[in-house]
Amino acid sequence: PWLGLLPLPYGDFMTVTEQGKRARATLAFMSQVDSEQKNKALNAIANMLEKNSDRIIKANAIDLEQGRNNGLSEGLLDRLMLNEERIKAMADGVRQVAGLADPCGKILSEYKKDNGLLIKKITVPIGVIGIIFEARPNVTVDAAALCLKSGNSVILRGGKEAINSNSALSEIMRSALDEVGFVKDAIQLVTDTTRQ
Repeated sequence: PWLGLLPLPYGDFMTVTEQGKRARATLAFMSQVDSEQKNKALNAIANMLEKNSDRIIKANAIDLEQGRNNGLSEGLLDRLMLNEERIKAMADGVRQVAGLADPCGKILSEYKKDNGLLIKKITVPIGVIGIIFEARPNVTVDAAALCLKSGNSVILRGGKEAINSNSALSEIMRSALDEVGFVKDAIQLVTDTTRQ
């Protein structure tokens, strides 16, 4: 079960089904955002991560202490650990994603049929993406940034060893989205750490 050391990011516990409904509800908004809006949201996330590095490091310290108490190897603890330098690297990674060309709306091919019908193959968002990953909190940010850039909403499920770090990171990213008028449910985190 969730350790309860930090407040749940969305109020009371939600099932994955409820999170899926929330993510699906963002699709009308996500289908209308342009590159400039996506980049503004991504840059806001990067800035907010750096601004809240103390909060992230405190949450991460709880995960590291519990990891040591649960016998995690030094290698796993190193992957789990966040510090100022790693948080800055995460923020820089988000800015790099913002600097990429928008993958949506690219015409991959087109042709005109004899009857005059124009057929185009165009890149579009998938919609809602679910990502399950292990105890690497940086993946929380990387995955969210890539999904937003490609016009998708994302539901993230990280390893239980990083639940406090991931909760802090996702709440910070959601706050950044909200601050710039972007729908915050485009990023959600599954806070239930059980396998069920």
